[in-house]
Parts: sequence; structure tokens; C-alpha cells
Amino acid sequence: MADKLIFELSGRGKVGYALPKPDVPPLFPEELLPPEVLREYPPQLPEVSEVEVVRHFVNLSQLNYHVDQGLYPLGSCTMKYNPKVGEELAKLPGFRDLHPYQPERTVQGALKLMYELEEMLCEITGMVRFTLQPAAGAQGELTSLLMIRAYHTKRGNPREKVIIPDSAHGTNPASTHLAGYRAVEVKSDPQGLVNLEELRRLMDKDVAALMLTNPNTLGLFESHIKEIADLVHQVGALLYMDGANMNALLGITRPGDLGFDAVHLNLHKTFSTPHGGGGPGSGPVGVNEKLVDFLPVPLVEKGEKGYKFDYDQPNSIGKMQGFYGNFGVMVKAYIYLRMLGAKGLREVSEGAIVNANYLMKGLKDYYYLPFDRFCLHEFVLSGSRQKAKGVKTLDIAKRLLDYGFHAPTVYFPLIVPEALMIEPTETESKESLDGFVEAMKKIAQEVEEDPELVRSAPHTTPVSRLDERKAAKDLDVRWKG
Repeated sequence: MADKLIFELSGRGKVGYALPKPDVPPLFPEELLPPEVLREYPPQLPEVSEVEVVRHFVNLSQLNYHVDQGLYPLGSCTMKYNPKVGEELAKLPGFRDLHPYQPERTVQGALKLMYELEEMLCEITGMVRFTLQPAAGAQGELTSLLMIRAYHTKRGNPREKVIIPDSAHGTNPASTHLAGYRAVEVKSDPQGLVNLEELRRLMDKDVAALMLTNPNTLGLFESHIKEIADLVHQVGALLYMDGANMNALLGITRPGDLGFDAVHLNLHKTFSTPHGGGGPGSGPVGVNEKLVDFLPVPLVEKGEKGYKFDYDQPNSIGKMQGFYGNFGVMVKAYIYLRMLGAKGLREVSEGAIVNANYLMKGLKDYYYLPFDRFCLHEFVLSGSRQKAKGVKTLDIAKRLLDYGFHAPTVYFPLIVPEALMIEPTETESKESLDGFVEAMKKIAQEVEEDPELVRSAPHTTPVSRLDERKAAKDLDVRWKG
């Protein structure tokens, strides 16, 4: 039975609240407010009891798929389960009730946490300093590029171009444009890695930086990274790493040791804060000695009298975020790192790599695998075989909903036709992965035996296949009472 709208549950005279009698003389709205802001008619609100309100919204909440409910295999997003202890500790009054305008002497614990978090992120990445300000990965990209522009400008020429692989995250070209640069694409080679010959051809004195995701969006480690770093640095350019896929490298290798000059991390992907759902994120940026002078202000410093904010950075690019960044996300990342330690962090990445390769091996005989080689945290299948039978990757994704799984990332990266980009993360059990493999195998079989069943999916969800184009172009959210 379909759930009713809350307006359909409404009945005249139902009340779900009780207010105390006022202790001041009652006044009518027209006595307090000017006529132009008063309603002509009472608001059209539902009249429902408390139990109806609770049941209605609890039922709706259960319709929304989430990480606590099941596997969320979105490639390049690292939608992993995160321990609830971080959520609880971040709500401690000493963290929750802080105000950014408090004097430094009253927030020494918070400053110490930020200082030590920066130290840990430096150790993990091989960088020398971090800014915790950026509120998301994309803002971390922009922060890095603005520092790179400031670096080149101080040397006499901001340069004109930023090189970006054809498998890059979609925000890379956007960040490049916002930083005042022109994005230049470098193609992948047949192994799914950066084409070194084309990169050599593109590198010149007008290149400011190469933006590189490593491992890349195919889940492959750039095995020629040292040669890439040398090519970039030979022309005086800088090497930036999009660290959205850092979940594959923790405790195994460090961007700084690979030749990167800057890296952004996603605390809301890799370091415990749940990713997705519209909540706050954090995209801190680490740099080597070349870029330290250009970090956003303020930096947290440790002095003889405690911790303090340091604004005395004459070459800084300024502030990138209101106040000091999303502190609650920092708290959860700090807790995650302190609880896991170095050994635990390496186990995170090892588990993610094992799980991804287990899934890849289980599915390669049923879907085309364009790069059949050892992957890291994620891999990309293609639905091209199914497309030849009249079933698109989107249809496969919709059919997965009937089996109780969220769909993987589809149609990305663009270099793989009918792409299915799958990242299981380290927190999924073998039983969970086996269930996903069986569902994908059954869908492949359905494509052979009853393709219309897949093309018309989903069949068991509260809402069936939507007209996505109409929803995007003809949105109507007006209430029709």
C-alpha cells in the first residue's frame, strides 16, 4: 500500500502538540506586524496527531537507502561505514558548543586537536604543512591551484595551462577554470594510465601544474609516477594530487614521496565523516616546502603559552572558508586516526584493495572488463555486452534496486563506454560482497533471457522509473491543495 501524503492524513481538529498558557497579555499578529507581511489566508498546514507525525516520517526515512542499510558501491566516492563513536564524541559540549569568535585561551583543546590533526595528515601524506580550511574536495582543488598560481606569480609568471588526464574527476577542469587557467587534456594509454608520450608533448613553460588522481578513476595506480613527476618538474611546473582516492594508499605509500607538491584529502570520504546526505565536508590541502608560504590564513601554531592562530603570512592566498573550516569533521577525523593508528590505517587500504579485486574477479566473466589487471580500491566494468542486447547501463543500475542494492557510479569515467564504476570499500564483509556479485550475475542472466524485465526496472521500489529529463527541465514543486 502506498504511503499517504501527510496532508491526506490530516483531519480537522487533530493536534500533535500542547503549548503552555502565555505569561504575557495575548496580542494578535496585526498588532505586532505591518500589514504587508501578514497572510491573507491561514497557512495550509496538516492537522495530525503526534503519533501520526512520528509514524509518517519514520516510514519515509526507511525508504531512503543509506550506508547503515547496505552496500553503497559508488566508485571514487568511498561510501564506507563509519564508526558511530566519532559522531558521539563530536557532540561533546566542549566541541559542539564552541563559537569561532571565542578568545584563543578558551579554545586551547580545539586548537590542539587541529594542530595534532595537521601533524598526522602530514605524516600520512609526506607533506610539510596542511590547511584545514577547505570545506570540500573541490574547494581543496581550488585552494591548491590558487597557491600554485601565487607560487608562479611570485616567480614572475603565473603561466597559462593546467594539464588534466581524460579520466580526471569532473571538478578538476572546473577548479582549473576558476583559478584562471586553461585546462588541457592528456589522453590515457591502452593500459588506462597517463600516456607518457603525449604528456611529454604537452609539457612546456606555459604549464603551471599537472592535476593527477592517483590511483586514477579506473582504480589503477600510475606506475610511471616518478617519470611523470620528473617531466612536470623539468619545466618548472608543479604536481598536484587529487586525493579523493586516498583510501587505497593509507600506510602503503605517501604522495610526498612520489613527487607531489600538493595534495587535497577528503576527510568525509577517507577519514570517517559519513559521505553524502548533504552534510558538511572537509577537503584539507597539504603542501611541500615550495608552497608553504602561500597557505591560507590562519595557521595553527604551538608556542610557549599554548596554541594560537597565526595570521602573519605575507604571501598567503588569504582565507578560503569562513572562520577555520568545518571543525566537527576535523574532530571525527582526529578520533578515527587516533583509534586506528598506523597499523589500522594500512589495514583500511589493504581491506579496500582485497575487496575490490574480489568483486572484480567475481564479475569479469559476466560484464566486459576493459582493463583486466590488478586494481586498487575500485574498478570499472562496461555494460557494452548488455548494450548490444538492448539493455543500457542505466537499466542495470535500476534493476539492482530491486535486489536491495544501491547502484554503482554509472557512465563515469567517460573513457569507458557504458561504465559501471564500483568501489566496495574495506568495511564490507565477504557475505555482503557475495550478495552483490549474485545480484549482478542474475541481472546479466536476465538480460539474456528477459531483457524487457531489466529495461523496465525497478519494480519493487516505492517509485518506479522516473522521467529524469522531465524532472530536471519541468520541475513543479507547488502544493496543489
